[in-house]
Amino acid sequence: MLARLRPYLPTAALAFLIFYFGFHAFTGDQGILSSNKRDETLTAKTRELAAVRAQRQDLEMRARLLRDTSLSADLLEERARSLLGFADPRDYVIRMKP
Repeated sequence: MLARLRPYLPTAALAFLIFYFGFHAFTGDQGILSSNKRDETLTAKTRELAAVRAQRQDLEMRARLLRDTSLSADLLEERARSLLGFADPRDYVIRMKP
């Protein structure tokens, strides 16, 4: 009986490999069916990147105003009052947890 099935063994092995790789092409981590999840992740990361870029741009602008060459008196006063805890008698101070 094994002699009769021997010619079909390479075909059966090839069919099994095709089925195996086809199954994982659809359902694997990088498969076709998980493309929606990848798209959602990409969209979320794109939004996060935009927020981080805006934050970085704001920080760079504030750092530029604190340099020796172009010192902003208002920003320097704001930072000094914040770090030292001082306030003008006419100011309203609202303390917030960081």
